[in-house]
Amino acid sequence: MGEVTEPSPGLRPTSSAPAGEVKAGEVKAAPRLKWLGRVDYEPTWRAMQSRTDEATDATPDEIWFLEHPPVFTMGMNAKAEHLLAVGDIPVVDIDRGGQVTYHGPGQLVVYPLLDLPRLGLGVRALVVAIEQAIVATLAGWDIEAYGKRDAPGVYVAERKIASVGLRIRRGRSYHGLALNVAMNLEPFARINPCGYAGLQMTQVATLGGPADVRTVGEALAPHLLRELGFEPATALAQSATSTWLQDVSSR
Repeated sequence: MGEVTEPSPGLRPTSSAPAGEVKAGEVKAAPRLKWLGRVDYEPTWRAMQSRTDEATDATPDEIWFLEHPPVFTMGMNAKAEHLLAVGDIPVVDIDRGGQVTYHGPGQLVVYPLLDLPRLGLGVRALVVAIEQAIVATLAGWDIEAYGKRDAPGVYVAERKIASVGLRIRRGRSYHGLALNVAMNLEPFARINPCGYAGLQMTQVATLGGPADVRTVGEALAPHLLRELGFEPATALAQSATSTWLQDVSSR
């Protein structure tokens, strides 16, 4: 994830309605929430790109919840100087905004694949919705967290617990958030996380929350839906399962 969201040319105009608000007579279908498990980074990124490029007005929104094997990702604005000693961890240059970050087992990664004009959302409103959903989730475990306007992401006592980085193309979002749950934080010391030298990281389990990534994903889902303008109870009723996240073996 990067520290900067990166809208692309050709963004369709968003609705004039407030973020997440449904116009009279409109029915806003809840996104499909999918648990992908642990999946390799590059094929997942390419799948997001393909879905975005091939989407039509009838394409339903989806939110993917998952983990990645160890990987450093470099945003479009990233500088090589922020890679300090990557060792045997692969580095992938990608198309989101921002600098370098690390993904690995024990980190919850969430990719909102959303039609922003259809939802009446602007880019900044989406970033804030993601951050506030994380803050609300952490509050459920008595973890006091906050976002920063000048450095997107979520922090606890000035340590970063979650990163946010997006790409907007054809009015649709991909990439998303990475929330540290119970992972080996050492690889963050091999980089300047999100371009900030000396930035310290923290994680949910260290602060007294659960250590299971899927459990954290299930807790985050209703808060994310609510921040995006959905009523979670209604959204769950639209699901084919009794849990928030639907297991899938493919996208």
